[in-house]
Amino acid sequence: MSHYLKVLASRAQKWSTLLGEGKSVKRTNTVKRYVRKGIPSDHRPSVWMAISEAEKMKESSPDLYQKILDGPFEKELVDLVKTDLPRTFPDNIYFSKEANHQTHLFHVLIAYAHNNRVVGYCQGLNYIAGLLLLATKSEETSFWLLKVLVEKILPDYYTKTMDGLIVDIEVLSELVKSKVPDVHQHVINLGLPWAVITTKWFVCLFAEVLPIETVLRIWDCLFYEGSKILFRVCLTLIRNNRASILACNDFTSLAECFKAIVKNASALHCHEFMQSIFKVPGTLSNSTILKLRARFAKQRREQQQKEHR
Repeated sequence: MSHYLKVLASRAQKWSTLLGEGKSVKRTNTVKRYVRKGIPSDHRPSVWMAISEAEKMKESSPDLYQKILDGPFEKELVDLVKTDLPRTFPDNIYFSKEANHQTHLFHVLIAYAHNNRVVGYCQGLNYIAGLLLLATKSEETSFWLLKVLVEKILPDYYTKTMDGLIVDIEVLSELVKSKVPDVHQHVINLGLPWAVITTKWFVCLFAEVLPIETVLRIWDCLFYEGSKILFRVCLTLIRNNRASILACNDFTSLAECFKAIVKNASALHCHEFMQSIFKVPGTLSNSTILKLRARFAKQRREQQQKEHR
């Protein structure tokens, strides 16, 4: 940990120089390199807003968040959101009832549910909004970052049909097949669906899956580089634990193995882990992901049409 603290101190100094006095962050190769090495916690709110272009969304409707909070609220949405509040990071002191932070989380989620009627409220958003609040300490910033994640970076993950999520799980399966074929075949042979293994990884963007500091580092890159980062993380976890996965000889032990790989030492050491996600999976272009998404989305549409005949 002391080594990581030294890394953080060095990064903080470089970011302070880059940002200077009130400078805005531009999307450049230098910024991309800095983001991959980690954004210091003090700078995260403003940098995330800038690199994700959530700031531009906010500038077009600066009063939106407060207007929604002025109400009224639909009872059905209120009840849905309130049900999930106690389940959000239950072991984190920040979200204990005494801390009053559940109220902030409620505000972010209820505002977003009323703003985006197609999504409304979907389980998983509570973990994302909760971690955004932890990182930014601001309801309004968390609202706009949630909005950019759901509507720009991860389209159709949180709709009622979850089409984007289902397609991306198929895309991951195909990427595992090409990059770690023996693991792909082994998982098929033991009959464990990729959806069972990875739905929570994708839906929660690794919040409540990997250690918080590792998740924040993943999100640094997610806001800059988009959803491709999620595939890099998944492939790294799978390839790094290839031997353990292949050693499983039945459905139950394989399911337990996938639960264990997100808690082992390699994921805890976030600096080394983040370096590895850009090396371990090898090349992974946006065009490859877009082609696979188009292929599996087409297959899904055709399947749905058959079922409706």
